[in-house]
Amino acid sequence: MSLLNDLIPSLNRAPAASCADGSACSASESIATIRPVYDVQETAEAYRLTVQLPGVTKDGLELTAENDELRITGRRSWTQPAGWTALHRETPDAAYELVLTYDNAIDADRIGAELRDGVLQVTLPKHEAVKPRKIAVA
Repeated sequence: MSLLNDLIPSLNRAPAASCADGSACSASESIATIRPVYDVQETAEAYRLTVQLPGVTKDGLELTAENDELRITGRRSWTQPAGWTALHRETPDAAYELVLTYDNAIDADRIGAELRDGVLQVTLPKHEAVKPRKIAVA
């Protein structure tokens, strides 16, 4: 079974709005929650998930794998440089959330991730039992 059939967003969950301190807040003071765009590639050894997270740093990123679900959350925030006055700003503070489900073909204990220049690369290794193997003919 292909991961592409099972790696789907959990659309039934709408992320709750949160304030900068992480608590619930009113709509007027909430941070926008954005579902980041992503791509999935496959090799014989693993799947690779590429997620666009502009403005997110390693400290503002969290990945969890539990109950066949990969949850990626991140936060970007803008700080005013000392001595400068903002005249115009179109890049709001934002929270990212992506929740994907996967099947038992993934070895969750070996999932790895790397964040570079706002692009997250997640490697989802396949279990040995589901990898293709050559069969010797006698």
